[in-house]
Amino acid sequence: CIGSGGCVHACPEGALGIVQGKAVLINAASCIGHGACAAACPIEAIQLVFGTEKRGIDIPAMTPEFESNVPGLFIAGELGGMGLIRKAAEQGRQAMDHLRKRKAAANELDVLIVGAGPAGISAGLSALEHKMRYRMIEQEHALGGTVYHYPRNKIAMTAPVKLALVGKVRMGSIQKEALLAFWDGVVRKTSLKIDFGETLEGLERQGDSFVVHTSAGRYQARSVLLAIGRRGSPRKLGVPGEDTPKVVYRLVDAEQYKGQAVLVVGGGDSALEAAVALAEQPGTMVALSYRSAAFSRVKEANRQRLAAQVSAGRVELLLQSEVLRIDAESVVLKTEAGERTLPNQGVIICAGGVLPTPLLQRAGIEFSTKYGTA
Repeated sequence: CIGSGGCVHACPEGALGIVQGKAVLINAASCIGHGACAAACPIEAIQLVFGTEKRGIDIPAMTPEFESNVPGLFIAGELGGMGLIRKAAEQGRQAMDHLRKRKAAANELDVLIVGAGPAGISAGLSALEHKMRYRMIEQEHALGGTVYHYPRNKIAMTAPVKLALVGKVRMGSIQKEALLAFWDGVVRKTSLKIDFGETLEGLERQGDSFVVHTSAGRYQARSVLLAIGRRGSPRKLGVPGEDTPKVVYRLVDAEQYKGQAVLVVGGGDSALEAAVALAEQPGTMVALSYRSAAFSRVKEANRQRLAAQVSAGRVELLLQSEVLRIDAESVVLKTEAGERTLPNQGVIICAGGVLPTPLLQRAGIEFSTKYGTA
C-alpha cells in the first residue's frame, strides 16, 4: 500500500480508511465485496477473497478467460464467485470474446448459454454482435437471474456496464423493477432470443464439442457458457414444519403479510430488506432471527434502516437464535435465554441457495472450497 487513498474513495460502503498513511479495513462488517477497491488500487495491493475462515464457498476452477478445467466449458458471473452486476456482465462479454474464436461444425451451435441474468444477457448480446449460432436457455419464466428474485423495490447498485450492441450504460443505484425493465428493453431492442422455462439437466463432452440435455431437448454445441448464478435450490433449515405452505424462501410482496405475525430468518441483505419491508406494512408484527451475534457483509443503508425499525418497535431482533420448530400458528426458537414461542402466520427464510454442484461435477468441473482465500 502506498497510501494513495484511491480505494477509500472508491468504496461505496465506507469500509476503508487511511490510518498512519496506509489503507485499512476500518468497518469490516460493512464490506460486501463490491471489488471497487481492488480496481482503484494503482499498484494492485488489494486481493479479493472468497468465503470466510468459518464459512467456505465452493468456487469452480477457471482460467483468466473464464474457461473451466473442462475445455470449451465457460463460467461467468455469480457461479464463479462474482455476483456484482457490472462484473458479471463484463465476464459474460469477455468469455464470449474468447470462445467465439473456436469454430463449430456445420451441424452444431457455436455456443449454448445457460442463464438469463446479467452475465447471460451480456453474453447473448455478444453472440448477436459476432453473428454466432447460439441458443440461450433460462429455467425461470422471466429474465434477470438473481435480480429477478430480489424483493420488490430493492435497490441494486452497479457501476457503468459495457454491453455489446448497446455500449456503456450508466446506472448507479437503481430499483429492481427499473433494472429488469432496462434488461427487458435491451432484449426487445436487439431481438435477443431466450428460451424461458427450459432447465439444464446434464451435459457431456463428445469429441471437441458438447451434448447438452435440457428439459426441452438435446443440443450439440462447440462451447457452453454457464451463467446460472448460485441460487440453485433454496437452502433449508431442516426443522419440523418447514414443509408447510406458510414457509417461503424469498419475499416478493410484503403487502400480502399485512396484519400478520411474520418471522424472517437470515443475516444477509435479503433478510434485512425483507424485515424492513414487512415492518412498513400496517399491523404486521415482524421478528428477525439470526444465528450469529452481529450482522456481517450487509449494506450500511440496510443496517441503518433495520436499526430504525427496531428502535421504533416494529421489528424484534433476535440475534444468536435458531428455529427449532414451525407450528401451524407459532414458531419455536432457541435463544440465549432458552426456548421461546412466537405467534406466527408466515416464515420467510433468507438463507441463500444450494449450488447444483453434483450436476456440474458430473460434467467434469472441479471445485475448491475457499475459506477467506483468493
